[in-house]
Amino acid sequence: MAGRLLLRACTTTLQLRSGVLAPLHQTFLLFNFSGIPTDEEQATGLERRTLQALKQGKDPYSILKPKHYAGTKEDPHIVPGIGTKRLVGCLCEEDNTAIVWFWLHEGEAQRCPSCGSHYKLVHHELPH
Repeated sequence: MAGRLLLRACTTTLQLRSGVLAPLHQTFLLFNFSGIPTDEEQATGLERRTLQALKQGKDPYSILKPKHYAGTKEDPHIVPGIGTKRLVGCLCEEDNTAIVWFWLHEGEAQRCPSCGSHYKLVHHELPH
């Protein structure tokens, strides 16, 4: 098997040097073979729009980790929403297993009824 491959490679090389396959080889080189396409070149549809938005520094589908906020009245946790209210769950403590659920309304920052962390609903337009 390896012998056949070596023989074929040597034959092709000799034919290229003698000019037999030179016209075919030159037309083959006219095509641009850049190798494996990148993610941006291969992506289509929604994935392409997401990659383009990430290049511009936007996060249209909340893919990236959210920013850290202090949770105070001056620096509340930002909650994106498309309506005037949204249901929010707060863990309150790091090792807590129960979630405290409450409605967050648009406007002023509101406190969690259990721990006192502040949350603010901010209108967020969907990208599609």
